[in-house]
Amino acid sequence: MLIRFVITTFFISISAFAFSQQAVDGTVLFQGEPLAFANVFLKNTSFGTVANENGYYVLENIPSGNYVLVASFAGYDSVEKNISVASEDQTIVLTLTESNSLAEIVITGTLKPVNRLKSVVPVEVYSPAFLKKNPTPNIFEALQNVNGVRPQLNCNVCNTGDIHINGLEGPYTLVLIDGMPIVSGLSTVYGLSGIPNSLIEQVEVVKGPASTLYGSEAVGGLINIITKHPENTPKLSFDSFVTSWGETNLDVGYKAHLEKKVSYLLGANYYNYSNPIDKNNDNFTDVTLQDRISLFQKFDFKRDNNKPFSVAARLFYEDRWGGELQWNPSFRGGDQVYGESIYTNRYEVLGLYRLPFEEKIDFQFSYSYHNQNSVYGNTLYLAKQQIGFGQLVWNKNFKNHDILLGAASRFNYYNDNTTATVTADEVWIPSVFVQDEVALSEKQAVLLGARYDYDQRHGSIFTPRFAYRFKPTENDIFRINAGKGFRVVNLFTEEHAALTGSREVIIEEALEPEKSFNVNLNYLKRMYTSNGMIFTFDTSAWYTYFTNSIIPDYDTNPNQIIYKNLDGFATSMGASFNVDATFASGIKGLLGFTYQDVSKTENGQKTQQILTEKYSANWAFSYKNYATHLTVDYTGNLYGPMRLPLLGDLDPRSEYSPVWSIQNIQFTFDGIENLEFYGGIKNLLNWTPNRGNPFIIARANDPFDKEVTFDNQGNVVPTANNPYGLTFDPSYVYAPNQERRLFVGLRYTIQ
Repeated sequence: MLIRFVITTFFISISAFAFSQQAVDGTVLFQGEPLAFANVFLKNTSFGTVANENGYYVLENIPSGNYVLVASFAGYDSVEKNISVASEDQTIVLTLTESNSLAEIVITGTLKPVNRLKSVVPVEVYSPAFLKKNPTPNIFEALQNVNGVRPQLNCNVCNTGDIHINGLEGPYTLVLIDGMPIVSGLSTVYGLSGIPNSLIEQVEVVKGPASTLYGSEAVGGLINIITKHPENTPKLSFDSFVTSWGETNLDVGYKAHLEKKVSYLLGANYYNYSNPIDKNNDNFTDVTLQDRISLFQKFDFKRDNNKPFSVAARLFYEDRWGGELQWNPSFRGGDQVYGESIYTNRYEVLGLYRLPFEEKIDFQFSYSYHNQNSVYGNTLYLAKQQIGFGQLVWNKNFKNHDILLGAASRFNYYNDNTTATVTADEVWIPSVFVQDEVALSEKQAVLLGARYDYDQRHGSIFTPRFAYRFKPTENDIFRINAGKGFRVVNLFTEEHAALTGSREVIIEEALEPEKSFNVNLNYLKRMYTSNGMIFTFDTSAWYTYFTNSIIPDYDTNPNQIIYKNLDGFATSMGASFNVDATFASGIKGLLGFTYQDVSKTENGQKTQQILTEKYSANWAFSYKNYATHLTVDYTGNLYGPMRLPLLGDLDPRSEYSPVWSIQNIQFTFDGIENLEFYGGIKNLLNWTPNRGNPFIIARANDPFDKEVTFDNQGNVVPTANNPYGLTFDPSYVYAPNQERRLFVGLRYTIQ
């Protein structure tokens, strides 16, 4: 009897459990129409499905209980609905709304917050989610998947780099932190590292000159790294990854309220790579060894009048070296074993204070100190730079006018141990600027701007600006931007090639500021399809004309680098195309293509600029399976041939680089609350620049040129042990030397 009772009870329980399992079905809608292939799932469970082509979904065999039903689709804001599953099936309609990706607030284009769709100046915005698609230890590498933007390595030994925009070299790109010109001069070489990615709210990119608002260096474009507001930051965030090459990166963010009216944000970044690797067998490190720490602190003060007041500071230290594998610090500065060793100490302070008046008047300020102690072989380079900056900006709305008035002053102190700086270079540059954005109608706006700077070295500098926006429909925008730019060159802080290698540096004349004129056309269109797909097309064409250009001349004499103002002109022209697509399958994709022609014309002869590709492409495709909490990201770039710096007619290395591509894949699991696990492969194709070349670094076996023979004119004489007539030169570089590598990482967040 007991056995019969147990069996009967068991089957009754099973039957009750089976009958307590119900189904939930319904339709996913967008603007009243079915949305095909949306993801529908019960939060924190394994129950999930994908809606069919008619937007219909069904979840079956759900045990009784309370759940959160979620519908999501790339390009749309997710919707959640609390449901209770009991004894009956349920039909639930879920309505999604379009994600506001084009309604972001941008600041960089006009120096004031404005809706991206309403901005007269085209601004590209990249969120932390974009940066996470291919995790990198610094913002320099993170920009490699931005169309028209290319992080360029300039030395095979110390891996110095800069950021090219539309084919223009790094010194033409101004990098801002929270709108302040922090990253300039010496820091353009080594200061782009160490900005904690965990503290980045968004990255704004403007292509084309912005000298009217930002002064010198904003000739080719600018990149504004906007840090998070303490109020909008998780209490604690942790992000760390390691690679199979031995790289370790750690980002930590922490938020606290010191008092009722003071919010505090701390960000820390630590990066270490201490594993000398020589895959191309030239006895030189393929990647520079680095030990770097950066601390970022931001204070936000709540004032009684609710006007903003914030102060931020960053401390940065880095020890990096590259060179012959047997190098150690005891060889630093000597001529026995070649190494390039750089110690960098840097700190920055920046802030914003709105004056206590009825009018909207902001005082912005920044100060940076940079100390670089470096040796390149047996060449010692010691440099210090201090930059102080302050500006008052008054924003006034009057009828259909949005007026911006500003006055700025910049102090620059620079001193090094080279013959170019016999005494310290100290200069004050006062500036005034005005900008008026006029709303001609609901669909049209025009912007007029002008800036006046006085540089005691070069006198008065005037830079006007014009922009026009026409928005015929809600989904179409035309923009025209035109303006002048100028740039004062700091040769040894910007041109790393002047310090490394054996080429003799020749400065033929006192260098005058470069001047430019630019026009940029932009068209943006958003398109919706009947099955829920969204496409955003962004097309631009530009033309920039330079006078007084200072372009390193590697061609006249292969043993020299000649610097002078170009006796002629230089141009940069091209077109770019971007598409941001959300497909019905739930895949979200970004695809960009750029074609450009960057050249100089002197004595009637046109020459393509060195290390500038004719075309490039970038892409990022993502797919998330909500039921398994797994996201796949596939990112990559492709570059066309670049003209490379050879050392003469006998140099056996290729004059042009081949078409090359770096591609990456990443898998992310976020099925545990507050945790993300990710991993993948970088450089899937295993591409390195030594393919097809007999060597990359010239005379790596004789880096101090002890066995090189010169004639009376200083030219290299080919010999039996130097048949190509070369000197040591590590500047033949266009792509990273790192081969394929695995990476794994962990993110942890407490809100």
